[in-house]
Amino acid sequence: DYLAFLVDEQRVNDGRTMIRAHDDVLGAAERRFGVDRHVIAAVWGVETDYGREIGDTFLPHALATLVCRGGPRTDFWRAELIAALKLVDQQDLDLSELYGSWAGAFGQTQFIPSTYQRLAVDFDGDGRRDLVNSIADALGSTANYLKRAGWRTGEPWMIEVKVPSGYSGPTGRKNRAALSTWAQRGVVRADGSGLSGSAEAGLLLPAGRHGPGFLTFRNFEAIYSYNQAESYALAISHLADRLAGYPPLRTPWPTDDPGLSRAERLD
Repeated sequence: DYLAFLVDEQRVNDGRTMIRAHDDVLGAAERRFGVDRHVIAAVWGVETDYGREIGDTFLPHALATLVCRGGPRTDFWRAELIAALKLVDQQDLDLSELYGSWAGAFGQTQFIPSTYQRLAVDFDGDGRRDLVNSIADALGSTANYLKRAGWRTGEPWMIEVKVPSGYSGPTGRKNRAALSTWAQRGVVRADGSGLSGSAEAGLLLPAGRHGPGFLTFRNFEAIYSYNQAESYALAISHLADRLAGYPPLRTPWPTDDPGLSRAERLD
């Protein structure tokens, strides 16, 4: 359901249009930070539907509410509130632009204030780090985030695979092995072709061995760090693949109740 909602044909087509429209910015970010443009665009697409849905909650109110609610994360929310106000004090943003999610993420690619303070970059050269109004700043900052999270230029992030019938071997993205080892275990690419090489990956089977499988590499971990959920990283990775021209998942989900796209939900 999650993937069907986030990686539908509408988001793929819109993403390809946006990549063409902002080819110069994405190319510059790719050269400076080494992060694949399709992954940068995929984060943008999943986080705010390419800037269309950046959130309508006033951050000082949202974060102050979270502080006053108390609990084990009170100090965290207080620090985020102060960081948000410092962005205004430093003239990166106006107070009237601090709108985002109830949990403090905001801007075209949804940085929390402390991450904005640490990793946002002025990529359009106007002297401000404006991730709300400047697409260039947002895309460049996202690339900087992924680079700092350990992105390795030119390496893959994920490939779809199939496991043999009755597979009971290791799974989990942290149980990494060389592609040649996965081949010995009977794992093949989703199109049936073989695996080879020393690049290390972990195996994710989100719906069990009868559903689609994924070998995830070190760059998948960089994506995962952006929002620490495997479903999120799978969505970003699959959308990036689709934006790069790869086909939809070859193995169907093992259910007679498939996920609905946004258009189907509206219908």
